[in-house]
Amino acid sequence: MAVLCILSGEGFTKEQYEEIKKEVDWEHTKPKGEIFHAIGFGNSGNYHVVDIWESEQDFNNFITNKIKPAYDKINAPVPKGEVIPLHNANAFQALDSYRVK
Repeated sequence: MAVLCILSGEGFTKEQYEEIKKEVDWEHTKPKGEIFHAIGFGNSGNYHVVDIWESEQDFNNFITNKIKPAYDKINAPVPKGEVIPLHNANAFQALDSYRVK
């Protein structure tokens, strides 16, 4: 069953995110089971991640084997969150205009 993963944390910068993204390279080496990923940084220094995964096991494997080691490498705080069964998802063509180039 597909799951919606909603994570939040603080003390993590856009620069650290870009470093993690480069280290893990999920844009070129797609993680097994990942369907969708988005992140936003609030004015208060908090960040929020919304992912959709094929299964909670795929999500947990990615966090354990890829994300956690990369966060540990740069001493970044790992976000906390929840995993919820997905009820519905829509992605529209305009989504491509928000990709960081």
